[in-house]
Amino acid sequence: MKKSELLIPAGNLEKLRTALLYGADAVYVGVGGLSLRADSAEMTIADLAAGVNEAHAKNVKVYAAANTFARNADLKQAKKIIPELAAIGVDALIISEPGMLRLMQSLAPQLPVHLSTQANTTNVEAVRFWRDQGVRRIILARELNLKEVGEIAKAVPEMDLEIFIHGAMCMAYSGRCYLSAFRNRRSANEGDCSQPCRWEYLLHESTRPSDPFIIEEDERYSYLLSSKDLCLIEYLPEILASGVTSLKIEGRMKSAYYVAVVTRTYRQALDALTRQKEKYKCKSEWIDELSKISNRGYTTGFAFAEDKINETNPEIKYIQTHEPVGIVLQYDSVKKMMLIGVRNHLAAGDEVELLLPDDTIQIDTRTLVDTNGKPVKKANNDNQIYLPLEREAPVGAVLRQRVK
Repeated sequence: MKKSELLIPAGNLEKLRTALLYGADAVYVGVGGLSLRADSAEMTIADLAAGVNEAHAKNVKVYAAANTFARNADLKQAKKIIPELAAIGVDALIISEPGMLRLMQSLAPQLPVHLSTQANTTNVEAVRFWRDQGVRRIILARELNLKEVGEIAKAVPEMDLEIFIHGAMCMAYSGRCYLSAFRNRRSANEGDCSQPCRWEYLLHESTRPSDPFIIEEDERYSYLLSSKDLCLIEYLPEILASGVTSLKIEGRMKSAYYVAVVTRTYRQALDALTRQKEKYKCKSEWIDELSKISNRGYTTGFAFAEDKINETNPEIKYIQTHEPVGIVLQYDSVKKMMLIGVRNHLAAGDEVELLLPDDTIQIDTRTLVDTNGKPVKKANNDNQIYLPLEREAPVGAVLRQRVK
C-alpha cells in the first residue's frame, strides 16, 4: 500500500492557509487565465509565491493548474507565466493538452508535469504514452472504477496516479462539457462554467408541449443533468489498496469552511488508517462532519461499477447543516481572547463551534466585544469581535454555527 497524499483545493491564499492548518499534504491552485476556473479561484503570482513559501515551510507541496484547453490567444500568457511558476518554486504544473506540455518542456524543463483529469486518461496504454512524453503523474478520468484504477497502477507502477475522492461531479465525460458555452457562451473548458446542469428542467416531446415527461417522481421539475456529490471516505482502504498516490478533493470555488472540514475529516481518517491498518473502521462522526458542509447528497460515483450516480432528489438542491461564522485572526494569550473576523451574522448567545485540527470546541458567545472593548449584542459580515477562549487558537481556524 503506497503512502497516500491528501491533495486539497486552494482557490486563494486564505484557503491555502486553511488547508495547511488542517492537514493537507499538498494543495493545488489556479494560474490566472489558464486554470479552468473563474478569476475568483485563481491566484496572482505574488500570492502564489507567498503561498509556496508558506507551504514549503510546512513540507506541503503546491501544484499549479494551467489546465485550460489553450487556444492561440492563450499561448502568449502561457509563455510568460510558465517561467514565473518555475522561478517561485511550484512543485508541478497541471496541464491538459500537448501544446501546454510542449511549452513547458521548452520553457521550464525541470518543472514536473501532471496531466489533468480533463485529458480523460482511461487505460494502460494511454498512461504509458504520457509517461513517454515526460509526464510524472496522471490524474485519472473520473469514469474509471477502482478495479480499473488498480489494473493501471499494477501495469505502470512507476507512474504516480491521482484520483478524486470527494466533491462535486460534472455531468460531462471527464468534465468536457459544452452546455454552459451553448446556453450562454461561458465555456467550462475555458474556466467560466455557469453550471446549467444544476438548473431545474422539464422534458417535453415536441408534439406535446403541455405534457412534460417527469423523470423523477415529482410534480414540479427534475434534475436531468445533475449528479450527487462524490464522497469516498468510507472506502479509503480500497482506494489505497488500488495503488494510487494522491487522493484529491474537488473545490477551488468552495469556501474556506469547506476546505477546513474536508481537510480535517479526511486527514483524521487517513491518519487512523495508517495507525490501525487492518483494524481500521470508518467513524460515523466523519460521515456526519461531511454532512455539515454544502452538498447535494453523496454518491460513490464511478468507484464501484454497479452504483448509479445521477439520482439527485428533486427535493434537494443543496444540503448544509452548519455555516461558517468567522475566522480566527489573532489570539491574545494575556487576555485569553480570540480576535474573530466575522463571516456571517452572529448574535450574543449563539451556539458556535471552533474547529481545531484535532478537536471541536464549544465557544462562549454570551458576550461579544468589539475592537474598542465595548460589548455588543450582534456582529455582521466583515466585523471584528473578541471571544473568550482559555487555550490558544491558531490563526485561520474556522468557527461555525448550525443553520437556523
